[in-house]
Amino acid sequence: MSELTAVIQAGGRGTRLAPYSTVLPKALMPIRDGTVIDNLLEQFSAAGVGTVLVTVSEFGPLIRSYCGDGDRWGLDIEYIKEEEPLGTIGPLNPLRQRLDGPFFVSNSDVFTDLALKDVLAEHEAQPAPLTVVVTRQTVNIAYGVLDHVAGRVVDFREKPTEEFWVSTGIYFMEPAVFDHIPPSGPFGFDQLMRAMLDSGTPVNVYEHEGRWIDIGRIEDLRRAQEQAAAALANRS
Repeated sequence: MSELTAVIQAGGRGTRLAPYSTVLPKALMPIRDGTVIDNLLEQFSAAGVGTVLVTVSEFGPLIRSYCGDGDRWGLDIEYIKEEEPLGTIGPLNPLRQRLDGPFFVSNSDVFTDLALKDVLAEHEAQPAPLTVVVTRQTVNIAYGVLDHVAGRVVDFREKPTEEFWVSTGIYFMEPAVFDHIPPSGPFGFDQLMRAMLDSGTPVNVYEHEGRWIDIGRIEDLRRAQEQAAAALANRS
């Protein structure tokens, strides 16, 4: 396989991280001795990625100032301005001509110990237009849950904990995925999944059992910082 490309989508405003996100984008939130985007760039470099395309909006100059040309990670970083909000998949549209081979896509606000080389190996072993990295998450239901059939209760669980496989916001894609994406306008991952499933197009998953935090809220950022500090202490 030729040199890989990755796309980091860093155009979101991160309103749930306010007031921090009024001065810093989610990608530059501090983690350990670096930032969230450091973690992603290190992983892309280790996986053999050569070029990273970062989609940016109002905080683009800050991200560019911090990451530069990517040389310190052994990467070539380019920046693409997102002129309007395009959802989680729409920002790929202006890059169609550039993404003419397999490529990674990641949100900029994920903190994980995922080994992207393993994702690549599994994708190559079972090719599909899209491989979604998933992880387990539990949800605590605050109510008593009843199952019923034909008007009668058949089961009851008091405040159960449910477990789901959820998308991590990290994907490996083939150019064929663009067959399911409109050529312009906003488009979300949920719409892409529905379009692919409705057309019978295979979508694979890679199950990640390690660390993953979606840094969407202040408490998530603090949890990521604590986990990063603990991991560093365990290595020393």
